[in-house]
Amino acid sequence: MSEEAPKALYRKHRPGTWEQVSGQKHVTQTLRNAVAGGRIGHAYLFSGQRGTGKTSVARILAKAANCLDEDLKSRPCNKCQHCQAVNDGMFLDLIEIDAASNTGVEDIRDLRDKINFSPNQGRFKVYIIDEVHMLSKSAFNALLKTLEEPPSHVIFILATTEINKIPATVLSRCQRHEFKRASLEEISKQLTEIARKEHIKVDEDALVYIGRQATGSFRDAISLLDQMASSGDKITLSHVHSVLGTTASHNVMELVGAIQEEQPAKALDLIHQALDAGTDPRQLAYQVVNYLRTLLLIKLGNPGLTDTTKEMLKEATLQAKGFSRSMILKMLDAFQEAGTDLRGGWYPSLRLELALAQVMENEEEKPVEPSRKAEVSIKEPSRADLETKGSQTSEPVQGKPEGNEKAPANDDFSRLNRDWKQVSQALRSNGSLNALLNSCRLMSLKKGVLTLGFSSDLLREKADTPEQIKTIQETIASVLNLDLQVKCVVTKARHGPPADIKQDGMVAEALKYGAKISDIQD
Repeated sequence: MSEEAPKALYRKHRPGTWEQVSGQKHVTQTLRNAVAGGRIGHAYLFSGQRGTGKTSVARILAKAANCLDEDLKSRPCNKCQHCQAVNDGMFLDLIEIDAASNTGVEDIRDLRDKINFSPNQGRFKVYIIDEVHMLSKSAFNALLKTLEEPPSHVIFILATTEINKIPATVLSRCQRHEFKRASLEEISKQLTEIARKEHIKVDEDALVYIGRQATGSFRDAISLLDQMASSGDKITLSHVHSVLGTTASHNVMELVGAIQEEQPAKALDLIHQALDAGTDPRQLAYQVVNYLRTLLLIKLGNPGLTDTTKEMLKEATLQAKGFSRSMILKMLDAFQEAGTDLRGGWYPSLRLELALAQVMENEEEKPVEPSRKAEVSIKEPSRADLETKGSQTSEPVQGKPEGNEKAPANDDFSRLNRDWKQVSQALRSNGSLNALLNSCRLMSLKKGVLTLGFSSDLLREKADTPEQIKTIQETIASVLNLDLQVKCVVTKARHGPPADIKQDGMVAEALKYGAKISDIQD
């Protein structure tokens, strides 16, 4: 006789009683009272993120509805024939349906044909329909007819992770219960108990990190623990990082610290050190975002909402003092985008490098207030800068230099400035090039050559390849009907000229080559 295959930990430790369900007392207490009072409804809807106990609670409710214990308050007893049959997966009147695999109207019609038959073993036939939001519109309509007039011996329990996709007509016919995201404390407590029962040796900091990676899902946390325990060795934090392709928390703090100290070279080295050590780029972006969220919550005055250790929270509180709230938001936006779109083409690290370049530039940027008008004084750029570009200058320009311009405005360049976002959006499928075009500046358009300015050699090199240039030129021609050549350069200018300065005038041109606005007079 062959040995029974070992069960996964999350199945082996699935809660079987109301008391064993973690973190959902607001749901279990309500259902428990309904069972004790003999007021079980005919249709329930359980919603919430994956791994929070929806299906487990549905099975407990199915057991309670068919339990043979005479004391209603003791149901489910987990001792009677019916409870044991449910636990062993042998109860014929518990029917579980995966809506993701049975989405059509014919599947629901087949269900409707069968529900009129009396239960085989228990008092109730219980139908658990998981991921019910996956049903087609016609299938929902067929289900609705059943929910309106169900047989007295039938209980429906619908489960979904996307309640917004459930038709209002179905919602109105169900008792709704929202399962909340598990806290790090609740997950860590459960993992500790499972590790004790299974004799798994695990360091506390590794356990906490596994819980944090589960992002509120009990099932994901237990599955991760199972994965780590498969080696048979003691589970350490370094082992977890190695298996999950993540980096240590202090490395993320060091990366954010390099940004704070305005050391882009150091920050770039830290990114590549993490990637070279096997950290997945998406995971690294996620870790940075998670840590930046901690800094933001500290700045907002509610550090208690963070899922972090006391030691890290103490260090993060000190680091948060060196950032403005707006800078944290800029960093969050940049690395969040890097994490959600890491199709870096030839360079998996590109999105992270672009995010770093973006936040470093924003940190140094000090924009001129746009509300102040026109009398301009600019610092003279160095003669070497202007001679290199074939330009000449004399005294600093005073007054209103745009009024002295003789060259007419370049309509095509104005149109490019106005509609450049359309060009970038047309390249959304090319994640790396889309990001590059969003980070560059339009410098000039002369004799059919469009010059794009990038803030660093790194970004210019990524854009200035034959394939990238060809794609940019073809996209401009397709979107704006302009046949142009494209040239990429590194610009010293940290931001464009103010809105009141003519974009193709003398002042704008001087800014491109390193000049700075020192004063604006009303």
